[in-house]
Parts: sequence; C-alpha cells; structure tokens
Amino acid sequence: MKEITIQTHSRFEMIDITASVQKAVRDEKIDSGIGLVYTPHTTAAVTINENADPDVPRDILAALNCAIPLSANYLHREGNSAAHVKSSLVGASEMVIIENGSLVLGTWQSIFFCEFDGPRTRKVIIKFLA
Repeated sequence: MKEITIQTHSRFEMIDITASVQKAVRDEKIDSGIGLVYTPHTTAAVTINENADPDVPRDILAALNCAIPLSANYLHREGNSAAHVKSSLVGASEMVIIENGSLVLGTWQSIFFCEFDGPRTRKVIIKFLA
C-alpha cells in the first residue's frame, strides 16, 4: 500500500495524480495487476477523465457546482453539504489495470483527485492487487 499526500489550493479543484500513481507502481515493482486508488475523505473524490484539454476538468467542476449548489436548504451545519453530495456522486475510488509495469489508461485519460471543500491537505491511498 502506498500513500500520496496532496495539497489542494482551491475550494473546488481537480488535480491530475496519474504521474504519482504511476510512480507508486514503479516503486512497488508491480508488473501486472490492479491498482485501487482511494481517498478516505468525505468531501473529496477520485475519477478518471480527459487530461488533454484543461477545460474538461473545469467543465466537470462547473457542471457539478450547477447541479449541486453551494447553498441550498441543507441540514448539515458545517456548510459543506454540497461537497459531501459531490463526493458521493463522483466516488471515493477508481480501479486501474496495470500491465507491463504501466497504468492501462486511454490516450486522453488521467486519474484526478477531486477537491470539493478545499483548500486542504489530503491523502490518496493506492492498494495493489498483483
């Protein structure tokens, strides 16, 4: 198991963590298997999506912010209910195939850490099933 520390800088942010996950694959000398990429935070998420156009993560965040507004008739008193909802919808983990020591991702795909209640120091845990 490997742990990555991430410092977020905005309330809403998608950070490409693909290189960090690939480094963990190399460090653990995983040739073939599956990597479970997981965040143990209730106001963050992990997803796989396009990395070629920086507008894609911006559009995802904008759509989530539109669908799940920051202020609504939420009952949770901390003021971050929208972040909890977004985390549940996007999900806390992704599984990635590893073959020949490399992550198997599509041409335009990257693994993103999604911050919905930043800025914060966060962690991502990677568990390998070889």
